[in-house]
Amino acid sequence: MFSLPVYNCEGKEVDTIKLNAEVFDGAQNTDCLYQAIEAYKANQRKGLAATKTRGEVSGGGRKPWKQKGTGRARVGSTRSPLWRHGGVVFGPHPRDFSYEIPQKIKALALKTSLNTRLKENNFLVMEEFKIEAPKTKIALKILTNLKLFSAKIKKEKKVLFLTHKLDVDLKKALKNISFLTVDLAKDCHAYEVMNNQKLLITKAGLNDLTERLK
Repeated sequence: MFSLPVYNCEGKEVDTIKLNAEVFDGAQNTDCLYQAIEAYKANQRKGLAATKTRGEVSGGGRKPWKQKGTGRARVGSTRSPLWRHGGVVFGPHPRDFSYEIPQKIKALALKTSLNTRLKENNFLVMEEFKIEAPKTKIALKILTNLKLFSAKIKKEKKVLFLTHKLDVDLKKALKNISFLTVDLAKDCHAYEVMNNQKLLITKAGLNDLTERLK
């Protein structure tokens, strides 16, 4: 069974939490992780690429020359795919790329992503993310205390912050932090965890996530 320290907003260790062995067992199912990430990326595609066939390109209604007697090839329209400004053969048309995968695969993928971050020591638990005012400066100070941000470093590691509840003030304070992705623990998915190098989660958020995956 894994145990992790719990930090407060000042970056001090205030408690220890035992992780649920059913969820945080160290197992990694890379096949499920791959399937879940590919499905997520496919579902994000808009599928708006479009080309016009010879029937959709404007013009070309008149036959360029008579069928016989000219010695030239027979042509019915100037919008033939063989001609410049003609239609496109077998080009892309708007389509839906999305597809569903089983819930068990999604759950296994999420477990795998969480265990990966845990194995890398990139999993931080904090008591509660408390701010007195909706200011980015205050939020950055807390992240600095947790050693997730430093003004000296030009490019920060991407951080996923998962919480139990996201109020208006907290949302305002965190929305301008470029390296931070914010989500509710009950809504997070494998792609989100793997797309960020570090995971920061509140105690209440961890309970939500554990209940969801048990």
